[in-house]
Amino acid sequence: MRIAIASQGVEKTSAVDPRFGRASYFLIFDTSDESLEVVENNQNVNAAQGAGVQAAENISKKNVDIVVASNYGPKAFRALEAAGIKAAMWADGTVSEAIELAINDKLKICDKANVEGHWM
Repeated sequence: MRIAIASQGVEKTSAVDPRFGRASYFLIFDTSDESLEVVENNQNVNAAQGAGVQAAENISKKNVDIVVASNYGPKAFRALEAAGIKAAMWADGTVSEAIELAINDKLKICDKANVEGHWM
């Protein structure tokens, strides 16, 4: 399983970023080999619009199964859904904690967007 976590930093000890599209980074953890890949999201942090869709497209290129953040706009959610990526709602701790919750199937999976478009 490949887990992408919206993150405020580049370490497993970094806080999970509640924002999906405007997260500073995505840390991608692969359970098969326990590798961690850092994906910068600079182009979307201050984007006027389309940040969520662009972030979803970038994540889908990484063959991710699930994304962890807590705020998903409607366009971002639809883009993730279209790519077959589950959107989990959680941002109450660190990337490491998010990984453990995902591995143990203890995250709430969204069935729809939970914020309006253009949320910052």
